[in-house]
Formats: sequence, C-alpha cells, structure tokens
Amino acid sequence: QVQLVESGGGLVQAGASLRLTCAASGSIFSIRTMGWYRQAPGKERDLVATIASDGRTNYADSVKGRFTISRDNAKNTLYLQMNSLKPEDTAVYYCKANAPYIGAFYWGQGTQVTVSS
Repeated sequence: QVQLVESGGGLVQAGASLRLTCAASGSIFSIRTMGWYRQAPGKERDLVATIASDGRTNYADSVKGRFTISRDNAKNTLYLQMNSLKPEDTAVYYCKANAPYIGAFYWGQGTQVTVSS
C-alpha cells in the first residue's frame, strides 16, 4: 500500500502562484509514474501533469508554460509549482501514484485550489 497526502492548496487571486506538495509513504519502492489531476465542480477528473521515474514530464495543454511538476525521490515527495493562476484553474487537485509492476495505483485525498478573479 501507498499513502499520499497533498498539501499547499488555498485561495489566491488570479496571477498568483501556489506550490502543491504530495508526500508519499508506505510501499514507495513500487511507484513509477506520479501525477497531478484536478476536478472542478460538476466536471470529470482531468490530468494536469505527470512525471516518470526517469524525470520525463507531460502536461495538459491548458497548463503548459505555467505549471511545473517535479519530484524528489530522496524525500518521496511530488510537487506542482503553479504560476500565473487563472480562475479556471479552480479545482480539487489530486496526487496519483502508479505502481505498474504490482498492478496498482493510488490517489491522495485532494487539496482545494481556488483562484478568484
């Protein structure tokens, strides 16, 4: 089992920055790709960004150039630096960890990000 705990969300004005953190614990040796997803009210959960164990990254078009995903394997921590935030970035942000060799994936509990105009 892997436990994921997100933090760093909050209420900010448009144009501001936030950094989200996801701390992983448990069977972390099984984790490969990690990612951030978000879900706005009444909408599906969408991919924001992913990062593979070798550092390769992938971003949704809507956040390219504004968000940066990174991971510190020594600290078992995933980050999402969000700059130039827009009201449409408002959502609950979830951390996800994939453990493909054991056929499992894990979600955190989510952290709310609200961007006011």
